[in-house]
Amino acid sequence: MNFDSKAFLATLTELPGVYRMLDAGGVVLYVGKAKNLKKRVASYFRDNLASPRIAHMVSQIASIETTSTRTEAEALLLENNLIKSLSPRYNILFRDDKSYPYIVLTRGDFPRLGFYRGNPDRKADYFGPYPSSWAVRDSIHLLQKMFRLRTCEDTVFANRSRPCLLYQIKRCSGPCVEYISTEDYARDVQLASMFLLGKQQEVTKRLTESMEAAASRLAFEQAAVYRDQIQSLHQVQEKQFVSSSKGEDVDIVVALKEAGQLCVNLAMVRGGRHLGDRPLFPSNAGDSSASDAAAAFIRQHYALHPAPARLLVAPMLAAEEKTEAESALAELAGRPVPIQDGRSLLYKAWLDMALQNARLAILARNQATAHQGRRLAALQEALQLPEAIARIECFDISHTQGEATVASCVVYQDNGMKKADYRRFNIRDIQPGDDYAAMRQAVTRRYGSIAAGEGRAPDLILIDGGKGQVSSAYAALADLGLAHLPMLGVAKGEERKPGLETLIFPEGREPLQLPPEHPALHLIQEVRDEAHRFAITGHRAQRGKARKTSKLESLPGVGPARRKALVNRFGGLPGVLVASVEQLAEVPGISRDLAEKIYSALH
Repeated sequence: MNFDSKAFLATLTELPGVYRMLDAGGVVLYVGKAKNLKKRVASYFRDNLASPRIAHMVSQIASIETTSTRTEAEALLLENNLIKSLSPRYNILFRDDKSYPYIVLTRGDFPRLGFYRGNPDRKADYFGPYPSSWAVRDSIHLLQKMFRLRTCEDTVFANRSRPCLLYQIKRCSGPCVEYISTEDYARDVQLASMFLLGKQQEVTKRLTESMEAAASRLAFEQAAVYRDQIQSLHQVQEKQFVSSSKGEDVDIVVALKEAGQLCVNLAMVRGGRHLGDRPLFPSNAGDSSASDAAAAFIRQHYALHPAPARLLVAPMLAAEEKTEAESALAELAGRPVPIQDGRSLLYKAWLDMALQNARLAILARNQATAHQGRRLAALQEALQLPEAIARIECFDISHTQGEATVASCVVYQDNGMKKADYRRFNIRDIQPGDDYAAMRQAVTRRYGSIAAGEGRAPDLILIDGGKGQVSSAYAALADLGLAHLPMLGVAKGEERKPGLETLIFPEGREPLQLPPEHPALHLIQEVRDEAHRFAITGHRAQRGKARKTSKLESLPGVGPARRKALVNRFGGLPGVLVASVEQLAEVPGISRDLAEKIYSALH
């Protein structure tokens, strides 16, 4: 090892911060955070390292860069950002592309109950996060049943003249048509908030008092409503397999290494209700231990998401790692966040359940991997390809009568869709509706960099279309010198029925039609359908954007001031469209040459 560790350590500070280990080529090998930079970095240069993987990493170190921070929490945030952006080879990496969902209660006279995914702000009240969208929607359904809060968007709410179906099936109290007063609705919102915060006993107490008060004044219909709410609340509590009467917020983090897989399972308890779990399979794990994976997850997850009252972890972190994690979490949350094991019977039950679900997730993942492997082998055999297929890329074109043409390219790799490699192409400078030219442009743009020696070429290219699209795509590949890449067109069958697709080859080989139950055809359909979905969503977004933009905004040489002058003179786009060049030139700020350009652009 050429790196002079002793000389470097002599220059290090004992402040908290982040360190980056680089190889001779300047590639970042590892990113870590430390409460004490000098002490942590020095631990990598001891005689006995934690694992052969770490020893191999240390042998490649050519330089180390550090950034000191004011606090350990700042170091945790910086470490997470660097890991996400650099994807170092030796970091256990949890890809959390989709944020966790929340339940949102908006503010105002009649707050809306809804599903929210993103970063919470101060404009509403947020409850969560939840492990899955299913957990959120199930909770919203319960709240609708018990408290009848509205879930419609504000635009719908403001324009209703009669109640919707949700009112008819007793899932909404009809605030849009004032079937409930602001005060009564506010009381229901408060009870729903208390329920989400785990104060079920207090909610039951208040509902019971309201029921008795209604009965005493002979308002029996209103008393029956309260009775039904109380019964619904009891049913929810009875259905809960493992619940806490304390109404606490707890996260259960379990790491399990088994059957060649490393799984970290996150289970969430909010307000004493167990909301389910989410298994995660990190990349770059190598021979890392389950404890290392749990520690990496805690650092990365809670740098982005709010920490609960406590964490239950198995296996338990090493003493130093646990102390540092608790210190950083406390600083981020502004309160202590203890990391514990399953000491009580309830906590042990939660940990055992999370561990069992992690084991089931590993089993399911291995079965899915084996299934995908069989489908890939069947596809290779059906197409008579000499090499195994590991990466498939599929193209599709979407437009509405030539408007807002968008091409999609989706990627199948590592036994699943690899969304990080998806690409969309906004097609320009072609005759509207020319799918062949659009396909040729998309393929040229996608593989231009690969022809230049950058990126990874696919083992198979799928084209959603018939002979024309395949010929256009093949011509683009030939121009790039990539005609050797296997290509296949997927032509829809009679009445576009799945299972009747015809596979088209570019080199004149006879078309192939696989049986509907063939596993290779199922894989082709899956990738083709994903390309179609990705293309059509991109097209709709592009079309919507184009239709919201006035033609006046795209006129050459016309900025906000001249656009305003045109509107003042002609009253809007229709008036500008019928204006002559001479009339346009009369507008202040528009010369004769510019008037001719505007007229040409519009006509």
